[in-house]
Amino acid sequence: METSQDASKKVARFEAVILPHLDAAYNMARWMTRNSGDADDVAQEAMLRAFRFFDSFRGENGRVWLMTIVRNTCLTWIRRQMPQQNSAEYDERLHTDLEASLTPESEFLRQATSEQVRRAIEQLPPEFREVILMRELEQLSYKEIAAVTQSPLGTVMSRISRARAMLRQFIAGQRRREVKQQ
Repeated sequence: METSQDASKKVARFEAVILPHLDAAYNMARWMTRNSGDADDVAQEAMLRAFRFFDSFRGENGRVWLMTIVRNTCLTWIRRQMPQQNSAEYDERLHTDLEASLTPESEFLRQATSEQVRRAIEQLPPEFREVILMRELEQLSYKEIAAVTQSPLGTVMSRISRARAMLRQFIAGQRRREVKQQ
């Protein structure tokens, strides 16, 4: 049975180790759910789960531990709320163009507006969107992403590479459509 002193220590430790990563948790939930209201709900649920299971946390990286919980909470939410999104198929022929990635088209991503990048990220299938968000927005290492997703390091590296290629393709396609409309 937990005493009030033990509970106070747990709360203080949780606030010191996990709470600093609340913004990162919300950001990941926002990108994965694609809606700020849903992200609020998912992030809150993830924080409740983190607190409930905080006794199982063994002092490793609090950020990675929390991001794992947020990811799993998001995936559960997506499966329940948006099954059509979770089943997005990735067609290698449509999204991979090695020649285009070796030409000045690759410069598009660097010059893209934040709105173009946001729209492109939202188009990524969930397994690619989550790794690119963890790497580029949350600055997690490949090893940390592998821990969060419970995937081999090579899989993480491959997904990040493929996500970057898809982003280049999406943004280049957006630019071509914009030029045709002018």
